[in-house]
Amino acid sequence: MKLLTPDFGLLIWTALAFVIVLYILAKFAWKPILKSLKERETGIADSLATAEKVKAEMAQMKSENEALLAKAREERAQLLKEARDTKDRIINEAKEQAKIEANKIIVDAQTAIQQQKMAALTEVKNQVGNLVIEVAEKVLRRELAGKAEQESYIKQLASEVKLN
Repeated sequence: MKLLTPDFGLLIWTALAFVIVLYILAKFAWKPILKSLKERETGIADSLATAEKVKAEMAQMKSENEALLAKAREERAQLLKEARDTKDRIINEAKEQAKIEANKIIVDAQTAIQQQKMAALTEVKNQVGNLVIEVAEKVLRRELAGKAEQESYIKQLASEVKLN
């Protein structure tokens, strides 16, 4: 039981040793320990603040990136719309130009046909006129005695004449 109840002298020497160790620790160890704890606390606080700041910057950058992406998508859609409109306009202009050219070709062809038709009619009229003149000349040159002979001669000449 002696171990559980120490002597009075042991208590004094233990207390004196404790006070000396406490004084030495207070004089030499407490300040550096408290200083390192304070520095560590400040470092942790600074790291947390920096982390929060970086987190806020990252959130801002993310929102800016999303805004830029949205703007880029909008610009892309606008460019595609303009390209489609330009394509449609060019196609419509080409169709209109083709219609104009086709109409011009048709009108030119109709004019050419009409001119050729008129030329052919003129040629036919000229040939018919020449034939009539030849027939009349041959009839007049020949002295025919009667009307019946003239008619038979005209029929004979008409059958001999070949129209082209």
